[in-house]
Amino acid sequence: MEISVTHIGTATVLLEVGGVRLVTDPVFDAAPAVYDYGPVVLRSTQGPAIDIADLPPVDAVLLSHDDHVDNLDATGRTLLPGRPVLTTPSGAKRLGDRAVGLAPWATHELSSNGTTLRIIGTPGLHGPIGEVTGFIVEVPGEEEAIYISGDTVYIPDLDKIARRFKIGTALLHLGAARFEAFGGGELISMDAAQGAALARSLQARRVLPIHYSSWEHFTEERGEISARFAAAGLADRLHWLTPGLAESFD
Repeated sequence: MEISVTHIGTATVLLEVGGVRLVTDPVFDAAPAVYDYGPVVLRSTQGPAIDIADLPPVDAVLLSHDDHVDNLDATGRTLLPGRPVLTTPSGAKRLGDRAVGLAPWATHELSSNGTTLRIIGTPGLHGPIGEVTGFIVEVPGEEEAIYISGDTVYIPDLDKIARRFKIGTALLHLGAARFEAFGGGELISMDAAQGAALARSLQARRVLPIHYSSWEHFTEERGEISARFAAAGLADRLHWLTPGLAESFD
């Protein structure tokens, strides 16, 4: 199965699979920007590599959660109306329109341009601050699937993925996001150590890091991630995307 992946920024990716175009966690506001949520202030440091107006036609959105601006911002929300949005059950209730809530291991089919994709929800834990989902993307008849982690930390339920699916490409939300206001700074997205451990569990051929830059609350970037994967003997699995550049993989 050939796929095309374009990292736009944060966890925003344009993913093309068999002629179906998906966008994940659409964040398209200009940067720098400050978002004040009381005890928590989010600060973006870098904007998207592609403007929302320059996207090709998009068939559906895969949204790990709808309630944090570093996964869905005001400009990103303009992409949602009129197309399927696969997200958490609680997020689907808030968004309405064509939003579909995926509980863990629930399946939804998307068809476009003669291709049908199966999208399966996967478990996630976003620290103490709300519901989150990841996704498996399957093309019926293809041996390998794609995994998109969403903003989760590594939890034991994720070890079930490799028992159910053969993962070719894994897009992992990393960055070791932390806020002192929540649980004394506990992780709310994977750090490099958790990402390497999950990569080993998944047995993925290829790991594409996303969600590790462009915001002040990310505490690990490329150097820490590369070093941890190398220490785990997984350096050959790691592939860094260049923001704004489409790359094809089989």
